[in-house]
Amino acid sequence: QVQLVESGGGSVQAGGSLRLSCAASGYTINNLCMGWFRQAPGKEREGVARIDADGRDTYEDSVKGRFTISKDNAKNTLYLQMNSLKPEDSAMYYCSASPNNCFRVGFGNHNYPYWGQGTQVTVSS
Repeated sequence: QVQLVESGGGSVQAGGSLRLSCAASGYTINNLCMGWFRQAPGKEREGVARIDADGRDTYEDSVKGRFTISKDNAKNTLYLQMNSLKPEDSAMYYCSASPNNCFRVGFGNHNYPYWGQGTQVTVSS
C-alpha cells in the first residue's frame, strides 16, 4: 500500500515560483509511474506532469517550459518545481502513483490507484 503526502503549496504573485513535494511511504517509488494532477473549483481534475521509472517526464501543454517534475528515489520523494506561475495555475495539486507504466496510464485519473490529500496553490495577479 502506497501512502502519499503533498507539501509546499502556498500563495504567490504571478511570475513567482513554488516547489511541491510528495513524500511516499509503504512502497518505493522507483518503479512506479508518478504524477501530479490539479483541480480548480468547478473544474475537472487534470494531469500536470508525470515521470516514469526511467526518469522520462511528460507535461500538459500549458505548463511546458515552466514546470519540472523530478524524483529522488533515495528519499522516496516526488517534486514539482513550478516557475513563472500564472493565476490560471491556481488549484489544489495532488500527487499520484500507479504500478503500471506511464505510457499505459497517461493522465487518466482512474489509472492511478494512489493519491495524496492535496496541497493548495494560489497565484494572484
